[in-house]
Amino acid sequence: MATEGSHRRAVQMLVFCTLLWALSFPVMKALVLTQQSLLPSAGSWFFSSLSVVYRFGLAGIILLLFTFRQMLSVRRLELEQGMVLSVFGGFGILFQMDGLAYTSASTSAFLTQGYCLFIPLWVALVNRRWPTLKIFLSIALVLAGVGVLAEISMHSIKLGRGEIETLIASLLFTGQILSLEHPRYAGNRPMCLTVVMLLGTALVALPLVTVTAPTAAACLQAYASPSAVAFLAMIIGFCTLAAFIIMNTWQRRVTATEAGLIYCAEPVFASFMALFLPGIFSLWAGISYSNEHLTTRLLIGGGLITLANVLLQSKWLERKPLETRER
Repeated sequence: MATEGSHRRAVQMLVFCTLLWALSFPVMKALVLTQQSLLPSAGSWFFSSLSVVYRFGLAGIILLLFTFRQMLSVRRLELEQGMVLSVFGGFGILFQMDGLAYTSASTSAFLTQGYCLFIPLWVALVNRRWPTLKIFLSIALVLAGVGVLAEISMHSIKLGRGEIETLIASLLFTGQILSLEHPRYAGNRPMCLTVVMLLGTALVALPLVTVTAPTAAACLQAYASPSAVAFLAMIIGFCTLAAFIIMNTWQRRVTATEAGLIYCAEPVFASFMALFLPGIFSLWAGISYSNEHLTTRLLIGGGLITLANVLLQSKWLERKPLETRER
């Protein structure tokens, strides 16, 4: 069991992990805009799936080079957990991408955060015990905050193809988060399972590349500019290698419910970065990508999600031990 000090450190590292993931949103947007100028006839499915293959495949190969000796003694459970994570994560990303074609980005952003609700419900079913009042309040604050950030109106949400696929993606991400804390894998080495997860995710997306590629040469033409290569390098180094090593190393020191709520800080960081990074990328890469503006929506939504995570880590509303109450 994690000590209070290691638990606090784990929370800090997972918050930093969400910061790295948030960076991927403006970088990926800049990358797609750059690629569209290189290959105007290619579709978004091709760019998205190719990015997943390069992002996770190259990250896996790089990490493999640094962990080659460990991988020579890779264990069966490390292979198993890595593949489970790659299946949940890989198919989750693909369902999320396809769902975006049939619903609004704001609705997708809201429904994707459903794992902060699915995880405690699953834990409650498994343990046959309701989550605490503090967890319920944290979930409510997170959902309200994400709803404000995404400008969601309950009247605008309908369960069409896009919404259903996004909910499926959120369920798959729930499975990915829960798989990391499963006691069966407690002895696995984070680096080994991360190598397997990264390479496995690339393999999950590879068939979609073969189906959507205009030509075989397009797989190289999509990165035939220094800016496209630089954006890909940022995604691999910061948003994939660093982020998933942190996730796979530190998440096991918190509960899955805590992790799901902490990860909901991602849209807050992403909204903040969108205030200034698009303009920098536009000047450097020669693309048209405008900065967003600081709004009341960002302040309120981000404040609610931040408050939820502060509440989650506080001692407020915690059940006191029996011996303390009897005194």
